[in-house]
Amino acid sequence: MRFLLFLLFIILKISFATAQNITVYDNESHEPIEGAMLYNALKTNTAITNEHGIVDISLFTNAETIYISHVSHILKKTTKAALIASGNRVYLLDNENQLNEVVLSVSKFEQQTKDITQKVIRLDAEDVELKNPQTTADFLSQSGQVYVQKSQLGGGSPMIRGFSTNRLLITVDGVRMNTAIFRSGNLQNVINIDPFTIDQTEVILGPGSVVYGSDAVGGVMNFYTKKPSFSFEEGTSFSGMGLTRYATANNEKTGHLDLNFGLKKWAFLSSISYSDFDDLRMGGHGPDDYLRPEYVKISDGVDTVVENEDPNVQNPTGFNLLNLTQKVRFMPNSIWDLNLGLHYSTTSDYSRYDRLTRKRGDELRSAEWYYGPQTWFLGNLQVDKKGNGDIYDNAKLTAAYQYFEESRNDRDFNNPILYSTEEQVNAYSLGLDFTKKLSENRLFYGLEYVYNKVNSLGNQTNINTGEQAATASRYPDNSSWQSLAAYLSGQFNLAEKLTLQTGLRYNHILINAAFDDTFYDFPFEDANVNFGNLTGSAGLNWQTSDILDLKLNLGTAFRAPNIDDIGKIFDSEAGSVVVPNPNLKAEYAYNAEIGAALKVGESLRLDLTTYYTHLENALVRRDFNLEGVTVIDYQGEPSNVQAIQNAARAEVYGIEAGLEYLFSKNVKFTSHINITEGSQEEDDGSNAPLRHAAPLFGNTHLIYRLNKWKFDASAEYNGEIAYEDLAPSQIANDYLYALDADGNPYSPKWYTLNLYSEYQVAQNWKATAALENITDQRYRPYSSGISAPGRNLILALKYSF
Repeated sequence: MRFLLFLLFIILKISFATAQNITVYDNESHEPIEGAMLYNALKTNTAITNEHGIVDISLFTNAETIYISHVSHILKKTTKAALIASGNRVYLLDNENQLNEVVLSVSKFEQQTKDITQKVIRLDAEDVELKNPQTTADFLSQSGQVYVQKSQLGGGSPMIRGFSTNRLLITVDGVRMNTAIFRSGNLQNVINIDPFTIDQTEVILGPGSVVYGSDAVGGVMNFYTKKPSFSFEEGTSFSGMGLTRYATANNEKTGHLDLNFGLKKWAFLSSISYSDFDDLRMGGHGPDDYLRPEYVKISDGVDTVVENEDPNVQNPTGFNLLNLTQKVRFMPNSIWDLNLGLHYSTTSDYSRYDRLTRKRGDELRSAEWYYGPQTWFLGNLQVDKKGNGDIYDNAKLTAAYQYFEESRNDRDFNNPILYSTEEQVNAYSLGLDFTKKLSENRLFYGLEYVYNKVNSLGNQTNINTGEQAATASRYPDNSSWQSLAAYLSGQFNLAEKLTLQTGLRYNHILINAAFDDTFYDFPFEDANVNFGNLTGSAGLNWQTSDILDLKLNLGTAFRAPNIDDIGKIFDSEAGSVVVPNPNLKAEYAYNAEIGAALKVGESLRLDLTTYYTHLENALVRRDFNLEGVTVIDYQGEPSNVQAIQNAARAEVYGIEAGLEYLFSKNVKFTSHINITEGSQEEDDGSNAPLRHAAPLFGNTHLIYRLNKWKFDASAEYNGEIAYEDLAPSQIANDYLYALDADGNPYSPKWYTLNLYSEYQVAQNWKATAALENITDQRYRPYSSGISAPGRNLILALKYSF
């Protein structure tokens, strides 16, 4: 609370110094316009808007004519007096010659959307501002095109086109976040990315291995964070934003502050965000199977099951999250652009809620099951250089270092032994990317090197005596994973409205791990893996007319086994333990998709995409033996031996549809729906439902803008997965689900109704208020171990300067 009061004081103090600022907006999107120039007739007075569209007009007199120009907007003439009279806000009309929207993710360089052959969805800072997602996982979920699973409040594991976890790739400013211990089980690393620092997000739906390498099987999530802004005037510029937010469902208290300091050639951006979440309250109307009637209370080392005063409160789920960002940008001239980004994120301890609801017989199985602080640091130096056109037109060097730390801690009910494992990953990467224009065509090519060093320790502690002893680590300590790659892709204009995008990538993978036989007698001492992978893609974008755009894309992708696949030891489910298996190779995906976009007049846009992916040599968990031994003791419990193996095939197919209709420039209707089906080959040769094939899901929005107001009335919806359509692994985890009339687990259908609003209180002040899950539904997204928030009131106040 003291932090929030201090932040409010800073905001109020700064507001007194900005009385003569105005904000320039786009008339259609109502987004602020950066780089708009204001000048008088003789151009003796000039000023340029900052990244928030704000500019100081104190140097102009009240009577003189002010011209406002921008490369993609129509010139506007006005006066200072008129600007002040209009509430310090001015709107520019789009110029019909405005450049096409560009996408960065498909080639790492800007490409116009009309040339892209894959489906890419875009989310930007405006989505964060209106919806106020608590984490970046929630931000993705709100898109209606990325499904998100949660096992605890401090989590969020995206699913895209039937794939999840280590079959999806996450990048931040072009640096891969996936490490050698990204697992096939649910991941929550995406919550370490601060949504307040995101400038735009581009999600490639479908394979992306040609440009991004291993793991980009189902899709690629690219997060581009805000860059520092230079001063466009003589001297220095200073701008920033502060925000406070509160939400009722988990008593969220969030504060954010970012400050930008700009010079002619140097610019600096500093950011801090802090969130504190209490236990999450679920909705009041839905399956009673999700209620939390009891929980374990620990007092002086004694475990006691106590009654939950409010079974709708999921105890324990609360945690806190801290994000720090420092960006530095240097442009000595028009040729060089250097960017340094430093990101730090850490959490408190947080409970894995789903494990705390499991039972052994009629009794709760675990007294404690929590993750230690999840810490992430990224240091990223990016150098962009314009060439003379002989070998390249633009070059980009990306050198990055990342540090990851996580731990798991669990203790059975009335058992004094707390088992802990701690993992640390030091990840280094170096990439060099080029683009070269050849007449009307473009080439993209590059090299990449990635090195991961994994350290892992195991420990057990007697909570009564404090005695400690070593135990088996989760991964082989001091193991390493390396990737060396080269790629070449091209964009070829076959005709005026027909574009071909094609490419190849070769990856070489090196894995080294030594297994400790202190606690388990493995029939192998180490793993030395050395293999190569070749992937390719080809796609067409055909603008058949002004109203119809067709896309066809064929591609392959791969996921190389990592340290988690080869060397992990963990309890996969009650009564089973996963052990190392050094004899693994990469899994391959073969994908085909067809998309169509139909534009009817200026008001209606429809898009439809259908896809099919076949996965060979799928890395899956199967029963295993250690020289004939099929049951071993794990943490005092006889456990069935399993291991990750290349033991299956899988296929996934689906349809994605979207609609956008403009009733007027102020009223817009949008809707998205996703249907995914998938199956996986089982041990006996039969097919079973694919675990990460999400149920039917989507959303619908009615958006209204008027002057200082913006409203978004929305519905989120989710189909049912019946018992017979659940994957075998999910049937085994029946504690995650509601029970049908026959007592079998299933995932019920659900919907929520939501209302978001935004009001420009004053020139620099903006208030947002939202009411989510208005009808207070009690529901769980598919495969989740924690119920979603019930009725949730969100209030936020933002100040920009």
